[in-house]
Amino acid sequence: MTSGPQNWMLEPALATGEELPELTLLTTLLGGPGDKTQPPEEETLSQAPESEEDQKKALERSMYVLSELVETEKMYVDDLGQIVEGYMATMAAQGVPENLRGRDRIVFGNIQQIYEWHRDYFLQELQRCLKDPDWLAQLFIKHERRLHMYVVYCQNKPKSEHVVSEFGDSYFEELRQQLGHRLQLNDLLIKPVQRIMKYQLLLKDFLKYYSRAGMDTEELEQAVEVMCFVPKRCNDMMTLGRLRGFEGKLTAQGKLLGQDTFWVTEPEAGGLLSSRGRERRVFLFEQIIIFSEALGGGVRGGTQPGYVYKSSIKVSCLGLEGNLQGDPCRFALTSRGPEGGIQRYVLQTADPAVSQAWIKQVAQILESQRDFLNALQSPIEYQRRESQTNSLGRPGGPGVGSPGRIRPGDRAQVSTHTPINGSLPSLLLFPKGQVARIPLSLDTQASSDIPQAPHDSPPVPPIPNTPPCQARLAKLDEDEL
Repeated sequence: MTSGPQNWMLEPALATGEELPELTLLTTLLGGPGDKTQPPEEETLSQAPESEEDQKKALERSMYVLSELVETEKMYVDDLGQIVEGYMATMAAQGVPENLRGRDRIVFGNIQQIYEWHRDYFLQELQRCLKDPDWLAQLFIKHERRLHMYVVYCQNKPKSEHVVSEFGDSYFEELRQQLGHRLQLNDLLIKPVQRIMKYQLLLKDFLKYYSRAGMDTEELEQAVEVMCFVPKRCNDMMTLGRLRGFEGKLTAQGKLLGQDTFWVTEPEAGGLLSSRGRERRVFLFEQIIIFSEALGGGVRGGTQPGYVYKSSIKVSCLGLEGNLQGDPCRFALTSRGPEGGIQRYVLQTADPAVSQAWIKQVAQILESQRDFLNALQSPIEYQRRESQTNSLGRPGGPGVGSPGRIRPGDRAQVSTHTPINGSLPSLLLFPKGQVARIPLSLDTQASSDIPQAPHDSPPVPPIPNTPPCQARLAKLDEDEL
């Protein structure tokens, strides 16, 4: 029923492709020589080489992985060329059917931008790495922002699939035969998604062997971090691209912080809970929580489901009740209406780690909201208290009128009776507490820590301590999406 806690590991430290559930299937399509770089006897990843001979062999293997990276990059550029110089050029020269006119841009998205950058620049830079392997890490780190174009491509991908499915068996099939291509257009359009995943796998292999060769791998580890975060972001964008029925702009809701599948008991007319739960895909943004229903398989019998919007809770109206009836797998999210009425959503999952991660994350959002509102209400007083806290070199501890803080090792539990953010107390200026770093541990925050935000409260500020990759990409203009 759940997709597991991996969706909540917000640090870009994905261990394998399996932590990107909607991209996992794509790894089976990668095939090719990439699988040969992982012989079964290579299981002791962290063991240092025992001799110079071992180091030499490890270095040779790292060069083999690097050569594969370059060779597969050449094939990738050729595949993109079939799209841009084949389909796109032919359609521009011959024109498109009337009912496709204006929608042909949706089919290809920004793939021409991706193609030209890889053809004119990135391929040559990878070839340079054959002579200077240490340049490989800097190459990916340096172009982290440029790789954001894959995120843009992936958000458009569901729309592209819809149009291609409409014309794929007729117009695009005729073009394929005219061009003499072996692969169908859909098979070519998935290449960028596969490639962004492949970089992650090959970099991890290169890091493994380069480390065993006794080489400095600090920058390589940063590069792997970058190439683990970017595919996750791409995966999130493809998922959001399949969400239908939300009246608003998703990119205006802040970053997508997490998503999971829950069994949700929803409020019905009059605010009463439904007598039965329903399976819902739940998305947590900085500004809103969205409940959606999965619609089954994707386009043309694909495995990727679509989602239809059902309801939502604005974070400015959000309340939290954790561990309902002492059950670590159940918690409630509440929404306060303009006239003070409360709607209550009970969420349940089979994995307590998923539930506890959501409790922790939502509590952290509410704490950030409260601090932001306190600063707006009395900035001078807030700054004075912040200065006192910083001068002590530690956050203020819990005391009379101050909330319990999330600290490593804390075991405070969210109350099963009093909801966080469940009433409208005056905004007290508490010392700012220490905020847990992501990924979040399974501890939860004490009840009634976070006063309720007014209904017309300003947007919730970004959550602090985001991972380096996420923080840097967050600077990008979300309107590009």
